[in-house]
Amino acid sequence: MKVLLRASESRWLAPAAVLAAVLLTLLLTAVPIRLAGANPAAAFERYLVTPLTTFGSLGEVLLTATPLLFTGLAVAIAFRVGYFNIGAEGQFLAGTIAASIPALYLPDLPAPIALPLALAAGAVGGTAWAFLPAWLKRHAGIDEVVTTLLLNPVALLLVQGLLNGPWRNSATGFPDSDRFGAGYDLPRLIEGSRVHAGLLLAVLLVAVTWIVMSATPLGLRLRAAGQSPSAARFSGIRVTSLQWRCALVSGAVAGLGGASQVLGVQHQLTASVSNGYGYTGIVVATLGALAAGGVLLAALLLGTISVGAQNASIVLQLPTQMGAIVSSTLLLAAVGFLAARRYRLALRRRRVR
Repeated sequence: MKVLLRASESRWLAPAAVLAAVLLTLLLTAVPIRLAGANPAAAFERYLVTPLTTFGSLGEVLLTATPLLFTGLAVAIAFRVGYFNIGAEGQFLAGTIAASIPALYLPDLPAPIALPLALAAGAVGGTAWAFLPAWLKRHAGIDEVVTTLLLNPVALLLVQGLLNGPWRNSATGFPDSDRFGAGYDLPRLIEGSRVHAGLLLAVLLVAVTWIVMSATPLGLRLRAAGQSPSAARFSGIRVTSLQWRCALVSGAVAGLGGASQVLGVQHQLTASVSNGYGYTGIVVATLGALAAGGVLLAALLLGTISVGAQNASIVLQLPTQMGAIVSSTLLLAAVGFLAARRYRLALRRRRVR
């Protein structure tokens, strides 16, 4: 028996790999849950079922999934073309800063002008933060993994510097900005919940990305550049140019997510505005097999687990970190199965003399 690389891959292999990863995660995490003194079946019900059964908890799932949709999609767009953007966290934060500029200095603008202006500023901020690593990759061949990753803490320090300096709250003196003007509040999608119009924008971006990737010549070139750069170059595809453009688009999507979060939830800039959404976006993109539809499902799944972990902590006395254990195990299992799907087992035939 030997392991061979598949010549072709069924379109159902990636979803099957993710499903297998979910099942394996349930088996593996049942042990620490049991050791923590809870019934694994009851815990998984709290993690995966309970958040979807009530109006309030379902709204929180959608709210939690919204920034993950932006960052997961941003990472998937870049990874798909072979540009490994690990800087969605910094680009998300840059988007929050950029969106806060008109919100703080032009607070009296009406909503029809204020919201498009702030959202566009967020996208520009994310693009600007993605520009330097993409430029260094294109013109100097410097590894984008290192440069995008190193810029993440720089963005966080910039947020903290602004909040402890010129943007410190003028009324309380606390290190958070003044509240934005009313025109900068993203409207609620569902009455009685905190779900805002950023979710609609994220779903629209998912749909556009799916159409581009699956039904256009550009999408074919992007997939070719990501799967085999040397073969794509041989066929005349400008791989470096595609990676450059996708890197900037990825930054714009992440920055738009930051703007959506600060305009739809916080309504002011705070140091905790991100909560690691950019890093979690890498998990979302990986679980979603770098596909737009997969990103949507993965973001909803992680949002459900996050809300369920809080519920399980209250009802079953499980530590909230158990939700992170479940998510991390799911990521590792998914990466393993998604990598294994590229190979197949072949039986060696004995030669007849």
